[in-house]
Amino acid sequence: MASPFDGLEVEKQLRPTARDFTFDLDERLDSVVVLHARIPEDAFTAAALGTERLGNGVVIGPDGLVLTIGYLVTEADEVNLLANDGRSIPAHVLGVDQVTGFGLVHALEPIGLPALPLGDSRRLDNDAPVVLAGGGGVPHAIAGRVLARAPFAGYWEYYLEEALFTAPGHPHWSGAALIAPSGSLIGVGSLQMAQQARGGKPALINMCVPIELLPPILDDLSQGRAAHAPRPWLGAFAQDAGAGVLVLDTAVGGPAARAEIRAGDVILAVAGEPVMGLADFYKKLWALGPAGVVAPLRLKRENDIFEVEVRTVDRASRLRRRRLN
Repeated sequence: MASPFDGLEVEKQLRPTARDFTFDLDERLDSVVVLHARIPEDAFTAAALGTERLGNGVVIGPDGLVLTIGYLVTEADEVNLLANDGRSIPAHVLGVDQVTGFGLVHALEPIGLPALPLGDSRRLDNDAPVVLAGGGGVPHAIAGRVLARAPFAGYWEYYLEEALFTAPGHPHWSGAALIAPSGSLIGVGSLQMAQQARGGKPALINMCVPIELLPPILDDLSQGRAAHAPRPWLGAFAQDAGAGVLVLDTAVGGPAARAEIRAGDVILAVAGEPVMGLADFYKKLWALGPAGVVAPLRLKRENDIFEVEVRTVDRASRLRRRRLN
């Protein structure tokens, strides 16, 4: 069976070779599957993320438990996994965690694939050799290195205190398995980003969610329970603007849109406390209390500075409830 990622193979000189590892490379890569999710057209995330989402998943349990990145399966009502041997296996979504970004699905048929053991990325040094692997075996795996562990703030109200950044960039990174020199899973691919390289040319890198964030929430996630208390959500897409954050857009029908916050506004303060960048903004917003709390914001719009109060909501309340199989 053809892979949806045919044509997106890793360049041959960048692929890992079995002789460079003490573990069975092919066996580890068999634990990585292609993931195809279908989302209803009326889903809240359909416009932004699409109704057909392709990525990868990693088998982490002998009973068909598969870890992926959450945005691939958010609001999905149909999920299929494609193994390296060509089998297509239906699956259903167990849960998505908005805080870490992880998603968990369960195969509905015997998956017959080895589970990738969980490691700990904190044991690796910067510049450590790693493999970032998508479904499809060696042609879809890239030999790379850890660039850094650093905070990451995403424009969609997302923040990681320590994200993993690796190079070179993988051609189909979503849900890819980040594998340590020991052969254990140490992260899951989330984003591709550009970094300025020598000579001023951009070089592609990946941001991965570190695996040590999973064990504390795995039981809740596998049972379909919320792994964290809902954070207050504004529905404002923003970026750093030095002193404050610049609003790029707002989610349709979200709290920010209802409060008439609009693109071009700069959020200067939360509850009277100055905002110094996107990460600081999220920390101050989430420190106000649980979802539903009123967020007092100071905005700058052109030459005007004014105060506005926005009643936050739980982001998950806007999502379609998953269909039980």
